[in-house]
Amino acid sequence: MDERKITRRDFLLSGLAAGLSVVLVDVRAPFARTAAESPLPNRAKSSPMEVGSPSRTALSAATHRAVHQLLDVPKVFDDPLALRIICANAEAGIRVDLCQLQKKRSLRAFIALRSRYAEDELARAIQRGIRQYVVLGAGLDTFGYRNPYPVSRLRVFEVDHPATQTWKRVRLREAEIAIPDSLTFAPVDFEQQTLADGLDRAGFRTDEPAFFSMLGVVVYLTKSAVMETFKFVASLPAGSEIVFDYGILSSMLSERQRSAREYLARRVADIGEPWITYFDPASLARDLRAMGFKQVDDLGPEAAKERYFKDRTDGLCISGSARLMKART
Repeated sequence: MDERKITRRDFLLSGLAAGLSVVLVDVRAPFARTAAESPLPNRAKSSPMEVGSPSRTALSAATHRAVHQLLDVPKVFDDPLALRIICANAEAGIRVDLCQLQKKRSLRAFIALRSRYAEDELARAIQRGIRQYVVLGAGLDTFGYRNPYPVSRLRVFEVDHPATQTWKRVRLREAEIAIPDSLTFAPVDFEQQTLADGLDRAGFRTDEPAFFSMLGVVVYLTKSAVMETFKFVASLPAGSEIVFDYGILSSMLSERQRSAREYLARRVADIGEPWITYFDPASLARDLRAMGFKQVDDLGPEAAKERYFKDRTDGLCISGSARLMKART
């Protein structure tokens, strides 16, 4: 295995230059803390993907999910494995820094929201007969290890960079989290293969419909890479569906929202993982329908607040410009 260190930006560009149909990596929403402040293992500033190591952003999203389990009542998203999967002393480290973590609750709220929304829609898809679930850019997602369905009802495929999956397997062993028969790792090095190649090698059935989640990924990719991913899902049998989050165009933001985005964008750019793609929701929905998706639904901030944060008394709520969308063939 090639043990070169590369930044996520380098990885994206190399995949596109090679003419690959899809470029996906282990990207997650930023956790705006310095390495010195983090209760988790330190990462290099460039956030390299190296053999046996996770990305900093994969750890970040997992940490937000873990913090949500400890601080927020009631939970928007219940993940009993969130603390165990990140590190052995995760809860102790989080509790030491509760005051600082509370300041980031709107970001934490969105990360909890997107996981809850994806799993809510997955449950509906399973009721319709979907038997394949693909987690794109899985990072430290835990659904596959708490999947309540037998392998005959649902197979889960985790697609990610091989380095992140190597590290995740180590963490699973250390945390004594069993890998069920229903879960298959689909490591994809986009310098060598396409998404379709990786899924085929993992036993994914392209002659059956499937449900996909792509959380914390879109903003890091070029528009062409994002649209090629959607086209792949649209090429699958009727009933296939994808849920993803994305950011809207800067011109559609308020001054306060633009300022907040620019601050976070600088932080992630500093670790070599710049945000590069945003969408107009109406235009994106039209493009998805043109690809063959028959049903496209956009979940904006107000609808999300009404559905998932109504009547809370602890102040937990989303803010900012990120949105969720689902599209079904």
